[in-house]
Amino acid sequence: MDLDLHVSRFEWAGGDARIGSGVADLAKRAEAIGVKTLSFMDHWFQMDWMAPAEHPMLEGYTALGFVAGVTERLRLRLLVTGVTYRWPGLLAKTVTTLDVVSGGRAELGIGAAWYEREHKGLGVPFPPTAERFERLEEALQICLQMWSPNNGRYDGKHYVLEETLCSPQPVSQPRPRIMIGGSGERKTLRLVAQYADACNIFGGPEEIAHKLDVLRRHCDDVGRDPNEIEVTAMYRDLPTGASVDEVVRGAERLAGIGVATLVTGAVGDDPAGWLESTFGPAMDQIADIEPARL
Repeated sequence: MDLDLHVSRFEWAGGDARIGSGVADLAKRAEAIGVKTLSFMDHWFQMDWMAPAEHPMLEGYTALGFVAGVTERLRLRLLVTGVTYRWPGLLAKTVTTLDVVSGGRAELGIGAAWYEREHKGLGVPFPPTAERFERLEEALQICLQMWSPNNGRYDGKHYVLEETLCSPQPVSQPRPRIMIGGSGERKTLRLVAQYADACNIFGGPEEIAHKLDVLRRHCDDVGRDPNEIEVTAMYRDLPTGASVDEVVRGAERLAGIGVATLVTGAVGDDPAGWLESTFGPAMDQIADIEPARL
């Protein structure tokens, strides 16, 4: 199994002027213990169900570019880009730029977006759910076309591009990996089966197992091996002072249903220290866990 780190809050850094140095320190220490991927949210206000909307929030791709400059191996991703926030051709160019300057470490995490407050607050159109999913599929198609030799037109229902020129092309081969976030059974998991290299599933082991059954059926429908898709799941609700055995047993439970990557969070007022003390001693054992085949 692998371990990813998702950073969704920044007040632990101790003030706006200290966020940069705090994020740099966290990223370097995460890389040192063997974390594979660092992700930020694609939000403009803090999520108001988790903390006050006024709490600090960074623009995701700018922040990932900063992390690229202070690390060497960490893969870089938003969990996940809201399709409504950027025109797809510009999004493909943004991810390509991150991939080039990081030496091939960028991934595209993308979803249908949901946080209506920040859309309205910042004047961003917030279409109905069905339209957002249509736009999501078109955005995936546009990114794939821009990361191919085809520089021609793209004609969709919501987006029309006269040229899908993207130079330089990504360093990642054959292109940056694509993660689709969310667990919706009818639309999201269908898009995962058709387009994604990875997914992020929410819930406890039983719910995740059910969602993976649904994903298998979608893969059957499109003729795809579900084992080609990396399954990631959140793993951060650990007891205070969790032992190595507790951390490893929880990881084994998730691996037993097909989860390949654990995603933990920036927990507490010293997230780097928490990460080191909670996962550092368990990393070798986690790396040896073999996820079940889907």
